[in-house]
Amino acid sequence: MPHALPDRAPDAPDPALIERLHRDLPGGRVVTDPALLAGYAHDEAEWAPHGRPAALVRPRTAEEVRAVVLACLDHAAPVVPRGAGTGLSGGANAVDGAVVLSTEAMTAVKRIDPLERLAIVEPGVVNEDLRTACAAHGLWYPPDPASARWSTIGGNVATNAGGICCVKYGVTRDYVLGLQFVTGTGELVRVGRRTAKGVAGYDLTGLMVGSEGTLGVITEVTLRLRPGRPPEHTVAGYFSSVVDAGRAVAAVAAAGVTPSALELIDRYCLEAVDAWKQMGLSADADVVLLGRTDAPGKAGEEEAETVLRCFEDAGATWAARSTDPQEADALFEARRLAYPALERLGPVLTEDICVPKSAVPEMLGRIHALAERHDTLIANIAHAGDGNLHPLLITPPGDEAARDRAQAAFREIITEALALGGTVTGEHGVGLLKREGLRAELGPEVMALNRAVKDALDPHGLLNPGKVLGR
Repeated sequence: MPHALPDRAPDAPDPALIERLHRDLPGGRVVTDPALLAGYAHDEAEWAPHGRPAALVRPRTAEEVRAVVLACLDHAAPVVPRGAGTGLSGGANAVDGAVVLSTEAMTAVKRIDPLERLAIVEPGVVNEDLRTACAAHGLWYPPDPASARWSTIGGNVATNAGGICCVKYGVTRDYVLGLQFVTGTGELVRVGRRTAKGVAGYDLTGLMVGSEGTLGVITEVTLRLRPGRPPEHTVAGYFSSVVDAGRAVAAVAAAGVTPSALELIDRYCLEAVDAWKQMGLSADADVVLLGRTDAPGKAGEEEAETVLRCFEDAGATWAARSTDPQEADALFEARRLAYPALERLGPVLTEDICVPKSAVPEMLGRIHALAERHDTLIANIAHAGDGNLHPLLITPPGDEAARDRAQAAFREIITEALALGGTVTGEHGVGLLKREGLRAELGPEVMALNRAVKDALDPHGLLNPGKVLGR
């Protein structure tokens, strides 16, 4: 395992390593200024622990990434890969003495192929920038996390990011055809394919997606694209409780409709967004459920009417189809703004559980009960259509007792999700915050299989130590 040299503090730079990095990389790639390093020491998981990195490196080519890994191998220094730092599980948090390897400068869209419907990009390409580039060719890249305007494709691949439209179109793993990456032994390898079909060898590409930088440092991604889609129909429903909204979600699924989006926003989120952006959404609803369907022609009209009927039958206090595209977009913008709006109230601990769609009402009810039991403010946003719930636990700044209660509630939410046949994370990743939950979900035998894979690709424990499988 990586270790600190005996003649220096664990978080102090190894002079020989820093000298090697400066020698092997072009000027401007290596940063050791403590003030700058502080901004790269952690991601957006405010409650996840982090250490002090010894250096930040911002390579611009795959060979430069390889040079960093080889230097760190020779000097027994951990490597913590990082994209934009928008993660919510501590997966990009530094450990003491680590080299943070940021791929933010690797921003080339190398190829967009309309015939093969694929894109080849570097890991630092921002999700929204890729979507815009694809649209110019009449193509679409579906995964759309709430952080799409800032998060990078490399980070999306590392966490297997999802998003609003993934209820119908799938998550990042469904679109990754191939990868180039540097292993923990410093080898630059390419896995996957660029063909429509292929079953040669084990699925190492799928294995890398969601590995959170623990198996390799991604240097290039080949992505599947889809044709552009027709305009969406939007249905909004107001509900008096999250449980009623959950029943509407289950009703939509039971009706056989696969919406292109089905999002839940509760009163706490609406009030926070209103206080920040004055959108006036919290005056009429305790919970808003937003549905969209993008089936073409008459089928889309019929699906929208079915969604509307499901909302009404589940007890919506008001429901309607939106005829104003700007109004519809404003509602979904409120969904994207919910997390940063809540951050203005105090430290936020973000959950990311996923349960079967049929269990959404029950899980939302259990979250409500846990909020009361632990005297903790828990706001709820959700990709409700695929059962991916994001309870947001908010505490007053500096209130340690409230923080302890929130952490207890956080753990119990995981327990309840597993009891309902769910999983500890749908899209944010395990990182540091979900390691205990992962062990509970997988069990010792499957955890051992995971560790065997980690040992094969990173035998020295160089890459992102302590994350996901770390004890």
